[in-house]
Amino acid sequence: MSKFDAALSEFRSIDDTARISGWVGRIHPLVKLTVTLLYAVAVCSCGHYDLAGTVRMAAYPAVLFILGEVPFGEAVRRLRIVLPLVLLLGVLEPFLDRTPVLFAGITMRSGLLSGLTLVLKGLLTVFGAYLLIATTTIEDLCTALRKLHVPKELVTVILLIYRYLGILLSEGRRVWQAYSLRAPGQKGVAAIAWGPLVGQMLLRSMDRAQRLYQSMQLRGFQGEFRSGKTWKIRGQDLIYLVLWSGVILWMRFFWK
Repeated sequence: MSKFDAALSEFRSIDDTARISGWVGRIHPLVKLTVTLLYAVAVCSCGHYDLAGTVRMAAYPAVLFILGEVPFGEAVRRLRIVLPLVLLLGVLEPFLDRTPVLFAGITMRSGLLSGLTLVLKGLLTVFGAYLLIATTTIEDLCTALRKLHVPKELVTVILLIYRYLGILLSEGRRVWQAYSLRAPGQKGVAAIAWGPLVGQMLLRSMDRAQRLYQSMQLRGFQGEFRSGKTWKIRGQDLIYLVLWSGVILWMRFFWK
């Protein structure tokens, strides 16, 4: 399997995961988006040296991984590019702040404590956002954004970018297959061929995207995304919202 095949398969598997995410996948997308935003704000509001309080906030993604039937190992694999960047957030903290501080009976540099806290905040926020995407399809997420009165232009751009990424990967796979057939046994792409290949891939993607846009217009698209699914707030949605909001606020302010 080529890298394009692997990337396209992984891209499509995200939607598949969101559609079979168990009980959490049936919760109203606006409720899940609201809870995720509340969780992100709560995590980011933890003190600069409040490592213990930040660790307690890990209860939310831990439980949601189980309820949403989202494999943790798969999440780490998909976020393998983002997670190292998050880990770099607190690298310089131990060198910038060398004040000794007592934590859990151990004397350490306050910069190390703040660095660990910063990294953990980043990890929890990233996992919280991933769980939202892994349990909510892009169409449902866009529906929730519109209910929050996010401008329709921005919502449409988000949806189209997400969909056109799949088109770009698909065209990239075709171009790579054509090149491989014309250069059998060659590893990688010759430097002299990079320009024409990228140009061809871009032109083919634009042409296919234009055909898709014309198809959307023929089906009544007038510049605003409209989901075919009708969502209504149900009792279990309200329970989910109240329960998780209460738990997040309790973990942030009252769990000591």
